[in-house]
Amino acid sequence: MVTLQQIAFHAGCSLATVSRVLKGEGPVSDEMVRRVRRAAAELGYRPSPATGRATNRSQPVVGVLVPSVTNPVFAASLGGIQHRLQAANHGVLIAQSNYDPALEARAVRSLLEQRPTGLILTLCDAKTSEALSAALPPTVLLNNRPVARFAAAVTVDNYRAGFDLTRHILDHGHRRILVVSGHFRSSDRARLRYDGYLAAMQEAGARPMEAVEIPFVDGYENLDLATVLAQHRPTAIIASNDLLALGVIAALRREGLSVPDDVSVAGFDGIALGRLMTPTLTTISMPDGDMGLAAAALLLDMAENASGCRHLNLDCRLYAGGTVRHLA
Repeated sequence: MVTLQQIAFHAGCSLATVSRVLKGEGPVSDEMVRRVRRAAAELGYRPSPATGRATNRSQPVVGVLVPSVTNPVFAASLGGIQHRLQAANHGVLIAQSNYDPALEARAVRSLLEQRPTGLILTLCDAKTSEALSAALPPTVLLNNRPVARFAAAVTVDNYRAGFDLTRHILDHGHRRILVVSGHFRSSDRARLRYDGYLAAMQEAGARPMEAVEIPFVDGYENLDLATVLAQHRPTAIIASNDLLALGVIAALRREGLSVPDDVSVAGFDGIALGRLMTPTLTTISMPDGDMGLAAAALLLDMAENASGCRHLNLDCRLYAGGTVRHLA
C-alpha cells in the first residue's frame, strides 16, 4: 500500500504538503500540486477509508456545479460529464446555484465535504466568484473563461457568438435590434453575448439598445414586454438563451404580434425545443454535450496524470431558422 511518506519522497516535499494537496486544504503552489499528484498517480496511490468523510463509498466521485439542472443546456453538459466519468469508474455529485452568486461558495463547500477527485464548475462570473477563494482540488471551469488561478476551462466564444448572431440579423435588414437577457451578474456568458451584439451594431453603424435584464429563474413564463415594445419599437429581439427566446415569443403573441412577420426573434443554445416549433428558432447552436465530455476528460487528466491546465475552446454554429425575416 502506497503511503503519504512515499509520495512525499517521490515528489521531493514534506509530508504536510502532501496532506494539504490530497485533502485540498491549505495554501499550496500550483507547481507543487502537480508534483504531488503526479507522484501519487505514478505510485498508484488511492485514498484509504480514513482520509475523508465520504471515502467509504465504492468509487471516487467528481463534484459538478451548474446554475440549473432543469435547463436543457446544463442537462446536456451533465450527460456528457457523466458519460465520461462512468467510463473512468467515477461517480458524479451535482449541485446547483440557481444563478445566484451568493449560493455558489456554499454549494462548493458542500461538494468538498465529499472529498471529490476534482470539481467541474459553471459559475455566474468566474472573475468574482467567492467559490474560487477556497483551497480546491483539481478544478475545470465549464462555460467560464479561465482565470489566473484556475487556468483549466472548456468554453465557446460567447462574444463571437453574440457578434455573429447580430450580424446575421443585421444582414436581414434590421437596425432596431433589442437584447432581452437574464441578469448579467448571474451569467458572464450572457454579458459576453451582449458585448458581441454591441460590437456588431457599432461595426454596422446601427444604434445599440440597452439590454432588458430579467431573472433567469421564474422570469420567462410571465414575461411582459408591452412597455419595452412601446418604448423601443424593435423589429428584432435577441434573447440571451433559447428558453428565454421562447418566453419572448409567447410575450409577443400576448401583445397580438406575430413572429417573424411583426418581430423577428433569435436565441442561443440550439435546444431541441427550438427545432420542434414552427417556424424553427434562429439560434447559435452550442456543443453542450461535447463540452461536458471535454471538461470531464480534462479533469481526469489533471487529477490522475498530473497534466497541466488547458483552455479548450469549442466551436459553435449559427442555425438559421425561420424566426428571423428579411425586411423589405
